[in-house]
Amino acid sequence: MNKNKKPISKKEIAGLWFYIFSLKIRNYFFTGIVVLIPIGVTIWLSKFLINTSSKILPNYINPNTYLPFQIPGLEIISSILIITFIGFISLSYLGKKFLNIIDYLFKKIPLLGTFWSAVKQMSNSLKENRNKSKSVVLVQYPRKGVWAVGFATKENKGEISKKTKKHLINVFVPTTPNPTSGFLLMFERKDVVYLDMNFEEASKFIVSAGTTVKEN
Repeated sequence: MNKNKKPISKKEIAGLWFYIFSLKIRNYFFTGIVVLIPIGVTIWLSKFLINTSSKILPNYINPNTYLPFQIPGLEIISSILIITFIGFISLSYLGKKFLNIIDYLFKKIPLLGTFWSAVKQMSNSLKENRNKSKSVVLVQYPRKGVWAVGFATKENKGEISKKTKKHLINVFVPTTPNPTSGFLLMFERKDVVYLDMNFEEASKFIVSAGTTVKEN
């Protein structure tokens, strides 16, 4: 035992506690941004379309032009049709080209481009996982003998895998009951156990703290 080793002072403990607390606040802040941005954009876009749909419709096809009373909900119906049409166009060849241009322009904007790319990659990864029957996994975390449910996002074929010379799998282990935060961990393929449950079943299991277990 080193007698010269000084015990940690209260000031150092307070500084460490403040540092950990600030990291949590930052994590909560950015998680809030990720959650609120799509919600805010959806609300803003819906409000914009509802307010302008009556102006977009030509007078000769707008029923409110001929009737002595206003048809309630006409703007909402028009907005739904417009959004559906935009979705149809975006899946076409020209629509995909246009979206690629928008994606390119967003990536060129400092700071926003980094955030945009991260959100897009995470969204695409989760979307792919919803269509895979083998994306829900079991891993031993935080130590051997303790199991956690996670989502295998992708095989790690980048620099990390090359430097470690191991076949690594990227696994996102969410927290309970808030699955929007969690840990990105990398496990060897042999240490990952793939489950038969789908994305929705695993999400319910995590959010409910393990109370919703599907019985075979």
